[in-house]
Amino acid sequence: MSVIIDQKTQKYDRQLRLWATNGQKALEDANICLLNVSTTGCEMVKNLVLPGAGHVTIIDDSEVTKEDIQNNFFLDKDSTGQSKANSAAALLQELNEDAKVDYLEKNPEVLIDQSPGYFESFSLIIAVNMRDEYLSKLAQLCQQFGKVLFTIKSKGLVGMFSVQAPEHTIIESHPENTVDLRLACPFKQLVDYVATIDLDKMDQTDHSHVPFVVVILKYVEAWKAKHDGKAPQNYQERQELIKDIRAGMRTPEEENFEEAISHVWRLSNSDTISSEIRHLFEDPACQNATSNSPYFWILTRALRDFVRNEGEGQLPLAGKLLDMKSDTLNYVNLQKVYREKASQDLEAITQRVNELVQGSSIVIPKETIELFCKNAANIRVIHYQNLSENNLKKEQLVNLLKNEENFCYYFVFKAADKFQTIYGRLPATESDFDNLKANVTSLMESLGVSTEEMGEIATSEMLNRVLTNYVRFNDLETANLAALLGGLAAQEAIKLLTHQYIPINNTCIFNGILSTSSVYKL
Repeated sequence: MSVIIDQKTQKYDRQLRLWATNGQKALEDANICLLNVSTTGCEMVKNLVLPGAGHVTIIDDSEVTKEDIQNNFFLDKDSTGQSKANSAAALLQELNEDAKVDYLEKNPEVLIDQSPGYFESFSLIIAVNMRDEYLSKLAQLCQQFGKVLFTIKSKGLVGMFSVQAPEHTIIESHPENTVDLRLACPFKQLVDYVATIDLDKMDQTDHSHVPFVVVILKYVEAWKAKHDGKAPQNYQERQELIKDIRAGMRTPEEENFEEAISHVWRLSNSDTISSEIRHLFEDPACQNATSNSPYFWILTRALRDFVRNEGEGQLPLAGKLLDMKSDTLNYVNLQKVYREKASQDLEAITQRVNELVQGSSIVIPKETIELFCKNAANIRVIHYQNLSENNLKKEQLVNLLKNEENFCYYFVFKAADKFQTIYGRLPATESDFDNLKANVTSLMESLGVSTEEMGEIATSEMLNRVLTNYVRFNDLETANLAALLGGLAAQEAIKLLTHQYIPINNTCIFNGILSTSSVYKL
């Protein structure tokens, strides 16, 4: 029988596998703003338009030059002398008819000064190669309006981007290992099911088809009978358990017993609650959650109360099983045990959610509660710093400048912005080296770095190499670095827009000379 798939699903098939329909809808609802048409900015927008970002507005009041055409694929020779915003918008629009790409011929800095309320309608704002003075103003606006801000600086073979966002909650963090079998703390339904199986009375065929979960728990029970009711407590005891399991194999080829041996490590930890989750339980937003709180905190409060009561110290069971060596009947029966427990936990948390929102008009969809329960072990909250604030301690700054070449580029970008404030342009020739270095020293001094430490850093081979590279880049963006940096930034933007996967916090620097990247929380 043929299955009919709509055109939209066919078009976005690969990405739907990554963030599903709810993530796709979040992307389609996004309203994005790009300030300044640059190679890197266009590359980032390209990677948002292609997967279906709903609305993009490009803001720039300059005209296309011959130099722009040389390194920006979204400007062509026919647009020379024309509006840069209009020209880029037209070519970006061609990438995806589902997206809407508009433009505004206005200087972004003037817009920030004269019409700050203009930015309130956007969900994501991208500012490229903008002076720090205006980035600081924009950061304050985005914090006021609760918007996501990406600031990007790109020059030659080095680029960086920083992220500022409101409190960012994540339910679907997509960890690599999401299976919770509860082998170290089996629930009653699982214990009862395992008790119905007698390995000794099985023939060879049935014996080789018992799921490894049952095999492990059977041998753990036997171990407890010989050790005062205690399960294997440490590595050495688990190794002895493995010997017992291996001795129970009837043939050397019993794959289910081999699987059991390979999963004995799952007995090492009976606590399904990570330190991150416990920290969330202590958060005032969780402890004081009411019907007026965001969905995430209502659900987290219900989760905390469940753990302290019905959950008996454990998170709700996701109910997911691994593939394993077994016949269909045994696998289905085991799967039913896990699903029934997961359904029971979901019902208990749903009841707690309903109690929290009782008397209000708030209704949290059942699908949302179920999704939360399945991902309860890996929920996350990220609190971003305001990019206009400097949160680096002097000791951290000195250590980074002495030991991290990529961080030196971050600092030189800051010094170059100060250079631009003084001279009206960015440093672009080797004759600017000394003045740029003087701005680096001045910045260090303003941050409280001692004269002795400044001297040690300023004379270091690493910093001087970074300064030399920077001025040799000649204030140009390169197409290859722009494509890579734009792709990296777009990937993080999609994480923030869809509230899936874990985005960086908060600055990424890519060094194309060394082919290395670094992430810093600054």
